[in-house]
Amino acid sequence: MARFLSNTEKSIGKIPGELIFLGKRKSDVIIKLIDYDVKDFLEKELSTIEEALTLKANDSVTWLNLYGLHDTSVIKEIGEKFEIHPLALEDILNTGQRPKMEEYENNLFFSLKMFQINKSENMITSVQISIILGENYLITFQEEAGEVFEPVRKRIRKNKGRVRKNGAGYLVYALLDTIIDNYLVVIGSLGEEIEEFESEVLTNPNKDTLGKIYSFKQEVSYLRKSIRPTKDFIVKLNRIDSDYIQDEALPFLKDLLDLTIQASEATDIYNEILSDQLEMYNSGMNNRLNEIMKVLTIFSVIFIPLTFIAGIYGTNFEYIPELKYRYGYFIFWGVLVITAILMLGFFKRKKWL
Repeated sequence: MARFLSNTEKSIGKIPGELIFLGKRKSDVIIKLIDYDVKDFLEKELSTIEEALTLKANDSVTWLNLYGLHDTSVIKEIGEKFEIHPLALEDILNTGQRPKMEEYENNLFFSLKMFQINKSENMITSVQISIILGENYLITFQEEAGEVFEPVRKRIRKNKGRVRKNGAGYLVYALLDTIIDNYLVVIGSLGEEIEEFESEVLTNPNKDTLGKIYSFKQEVSYLRKSIRPTKDFIVKLNRIDSDYIQDEALPFLKDLLDLTIQASEATDIYNEILSDQLEMYNSGMNNRLNEIMKVLTIFSVIFIPLTFIAGIYGTNFEYIPELKYRYGYFIFWGVLVITAILMLGFFKRKKWL
């Protein structure tokens, strides 16, 4: 499967809104529930969706977290029970979906990427996270099981911070904040490698340097592909007038926008740094080539007169001075050596060497 664009052959010719999983199975289907208010808290793993419906009717905040997207029947059931638009369900199952936010009649839909650094393959990978925000409930869909949102869960369990004092709108902010904070961590880790690599480009460029530059550029481009549209929908989120975003969450969304802009600007900066490194590498290679050509040219210029002298001395004339002289051969070599030394001295005086 292409890294920058997922394979969508399965969806060709299908009815819009038809549920087709576009991606690779990464996890078994697991459904976890957290329900809370200021006083009470409940956390458990569900076997059926109906268990969450009774809580949905309460004033408490219900957070349903689904791992594994390959079972379309489960996605369809959740969509029916929580009145999720078919187009939103289609986007949830498309793991190559571009980050975006959509406003529907019964809820808000968010789709974005969570990045991870795969150290074994030395590359950045991503998993899709989709979020449905309703009046007093929130549903998250993840490609694979992970601890992405564990810091938020800990705050809910221990009743720390504002999360249990506010509604589902603040919870969606907390989750988005966790994802975007992770963007900065991944960008920072990649940025350290890029900055350390710059000294190699300046001092010791070699045949592997160009490959590393293009590898870094590919990783930065992969980040930019998701971070730029994420910034766009965070801007849209700050301007939205929705009953699902409570007033107390609005100031925090502005801070979220600042973080997203910072992440976007950081990727732009590192992309420019890599472009500069590429120019430095090309300049260094050109300078090295010029030095090589300079040496070869000097040797060629030195040997031109020597070849000329040797050509005259080796002509087939019967009468050549010192032809039968005992020391003629040594005198000939002396002339060649003195000529070469004089030419080297001349080049050095002209600062060509």
